[in-house]
Amino acid sequence: MVQGLGARVDAVRGFNRFYTQKIGVLQEGLLASPFSLTEARVLYELAQRRNPTASALGRDLGLDAGYLSRILRRFERARLIARTRSAADGRQSFLALTAEGGKAFAALDRGSQDEVATLLAGLSADGQARLVDAMRGIERLLGGERPEEAPCRLRPHRPGDLGWVVSRHGTVYAEEYGFDQSFEALVAEIAATFIRKFDPARERCWIAEQDGERVGSVLVVKQSPRVARLRLLLVERRARGLGLGARLVEEGVRFAREAGYRKLGLWTQSILVPARRVYENAGFRLKRAEPHRSFGHDLVGEFWEMRL
Repeated sequence: MVQGLGARVDAVRGFNRFYTQKIGVLQEGLLASPFSLTEARVLYELAQRRNPTASALGRDLGLDAGYLSRILRRFERARLIARTRSAADGRQSFLALTAEGGKAFAALDRGSQDEVATLLAGLSADGQARLVDAMRGIERLLGGERPEEAPCRLRPHRPGDLGWVVSRHGTVYAEEYGFDQSFEALVAEIAATFIRKFDPARERCWIAEQDGERVGSVLVVKQSPRVARLRLLLVERRARGLGLGARLVEEGVRFAREAGYRKLGLWTQSILVPARRVYENAGFRLKRAEPHRSFGHDLVGEFWEMRL
């Protein structure tokens, strides 16, 4: 029995050595970046969470408090994060990525995506499926079964994402509100303009994923040097009830502030009650409403605004 355990220990250690070399985490900077593996993971967590405290971050990642503190100080010096002191407890501060931090995370996220895509490209479709199944098996065995509702993660857009945004808007709004194809055409125009004129310093698209599947989106687009617009908020039916819509809007508001805008506006319809509730709870205020005939229906368009 001891010999059997020893052989298994050797096998696991051997796999660890093979895999860490294979994915390049032994290099001084992860994915040719200035960040170590731990620093990159902290950036990832900050991009996924809403204003965590340092103590919560350290506890969940199992990091030594002093080590995490040094990482966060480095991020502050590089202007990658900002701290906001808690109004309830002055000893606590909430952490958030700045616009610069968001760009740093986006570059790491793209690099990781490209690296894994290259790794998988060397395998057949069957080999890719077997690899993913094996990894999920390891995750289940070492971390327990996944919860019934897998957590959602937000990431920057990648090639193909805006096409998905257009397709899902067309399908979801046709099924739930009876909108005709002129709505899908409008979404396609917004998406095409965003791609053609994309300004990474002042515009952003977030894609929400749950268990590897896209389940939501939102865009912040530049209207003028001082005004931005929130556009194309979408949450798939299976991901509703998790606060994802509020989280997407909060990310948009935070980014707009960090990017230097003074005002964030949006256009919606009075019949989109769940979305209107999210906007109001986030701090937007209804400025005016105008009846119009669009998308095959008589609608009331609403213009909402938030001063940043």
